[in-house]
Amino acid sequence: MDPTPYITAFVTLFVVIDPVGLAPMFVALTGDMTHRQRRRVGWRAVCVAFVLLTLFGLAGEKILYGIGISLPAFRIAGGILLLLTAFDMLFERRTERREGQTAPEPHDPSVFPLATPLLAGPGALATMILLVGRDDGWGHVAMIHVIMAAVLLLALILFEIASSVARVLGRTGIIVLTRLFGMLLAALSVQFILDGLLGTALFQGTAG
Repeated sequence: MDPTPYITAFVTLFVVIDPVGLAPMFVALTGDMTHRQRRRVGWRAVCVAFVLLTLFGLAGEKILYGIGISLPAFRIAGGILLLLTAFDMLFERRTERREGQTAPEPHDPSVFPLATPLLAGPGALATMILLVGRDDGWGHVAMIHVIMAAVLLLALILFEIASSVARVLGRTGIIVLTRLFGMLLAALSVQFILDGLLGTALFQGTAG
């Protein structure tokens, strides 16, 4: 089995979900909590995000077909969405938007904004559909979900040590990593767009 598509899937999900960039946000949202309360919030946020991402990974394509949207069209739209997210990361708009978000319930930000839209945002949901749609085999689908779970596990680990991570990296370190992830995401999003274009009837007809 060629591991390259799964390495790409891990990098894509890691960049889109951005666990490193979420660590300082987690600290800000749970700053007045005890360690036990902070751990509970982290676990709940990751579990809710896992359910949402799994739902879209397993049924997202059927939902699209049900409303008349082809997978190539969604792949192109998803690529454009990811490209816009990359621009946000490269030009700090994503960071500013995150810093401006506040939880409606300050004592429990696990569902909003942590689970959604920060962990399982539109970009991550679109990415799950796009990655799963690259192959019809159940082995591929299972691997994508295992990779998604691994990324969420990394997010949970970073939530556990968020205070230390933020202190070590500092604002400059977070900004540098965000820029790097933005560049990687821009390249991957262009690949999604190209894959979508190649899957359209126009290109299939030309190939035939």
